[in-house]
Amino acid sequence: MNHADVIVIGAGIAGASVAAHLAEARRVVLIEREDRAGYHSTGRSAALFTEIYGNTVIRALTRASRNFLFDPPAGFAEGPLTRPRGCLYIASQSQLEVLQTFASLPDVAPATRSLEVHEAYSLCPILREGYVAAALYEPDSADIDVSALHQGYLRLFRRRSGQLVTNAPVEALERGVAGWTVHAARERFTAPVLVNAAGAWADEVAALAGLTRVGLQPRRRTAVLVDAPPGMDVSRWPFVNDAEEQFYFKPEGSSLFLSPADETPVEPSDVQPDEWDIAAAVERVEAVTTLEIARLKARWAGLRTFAPDRTPVAGFSDEASGFFWLAGQGGYGIQTAPALSRAAAALILGAPLPGDLQALDAELSALSPTRFNPGPSR
Repeated sequence: MNHADVIVIGAGIAGASVAAHLAEARRVVLIEREDRAGYHSTGRSAALFTEIYGNTVIRALTRASRNFLFDPPAGFAEGPLTRPRGCLYIASQSQLEVLQTFASLPDVAPATRSLEVHEAYSLCPILREGYVAAALYEPDSADIDVSALHQGYLRLFRRRSGQLVTNAPVEALERGVAGWTVHAARERFTAPVLVNAAGAWADEVAALAGLTRVGLQPRRRTAVLVDAPPGMDVSRWPFVNDAEEQFYFKPEGSSLFLSPADETPVEPSDVQPDEWDIAAAVERVEAVTTLEIARLKARWAGLRTFAPDRTPVAGFSDEASGFFWLAGQGGYGIQTAPALSRAAAALILGAPLPGDLQALDAELSALSPTRFNPGPSR
């Protein structure tokens, strides 16, 4: 029997980050079903820090994460966690109203500026002539080094004497007088508090605990890597996003990363790219650029798991004491992790929010799992 103060299930970015913060004050066991942490969603993310992506709550969590991502604590990582990468939204003639509505949102307008069409073509010279009718630019967005961020949290967790257990799919959960018992990897782990950060499997974990599912939906997101145009230095090109998010592309080293921005509902699994989605990525990007894609250098797919309202779920269950949800981050888990993990750790410990996160107080109430399944504690 392994005793701890907190057990965290899932060692992706959500579990690793909250476990690192909790381990500063508590004995924490972090349990991962795969042979390495971050195999599914975290390990397949080409994340962009953008303050205008997602709904209002997501954007607030992202803004609150900026300072950590752009100026991490000394010793957290060997180098910068971010690299400058402007974000360019483009609209065809039929998408003008969509882009204008988006640009006028009160927390989007201060972070962006409208561009003349010729400025958009200057930033990304492969855009097809005559396609772009309007453009919006976010100059302060950035690429996130996902591996450096994730490994930074895992190192911090280990330095604080946290215990990481891999190859340990959860087989059973029991709740007793002393709290929770987790059966995994032929061992038993006990703690008063159980944090469900299992990503696409979070509803399955809740079911093992005898709790009501919140309706999380894993969705497949496909990506391909292709050659950059011959003789072109793409390194300073922006992330280019369709106004209706039907596709996006960005530089990835000396190559280009493309996605059809698909959100295909799937069961929790080791998801693989679908040929139709691969073809859609190529077709949509070729239609708006002068790219002629002759071969794919790589292809993959990842999981983005959403709650029904597309807002993360973070808070204690009303159905069972000591069961804390931390799931449903969708495609925003990397850029929101610094703020969300610290806020979640404060909620778990019953501590006040850190001073720099006080402005998130209103948003935290929107994260509560009780918005789906309100009920008395038992």
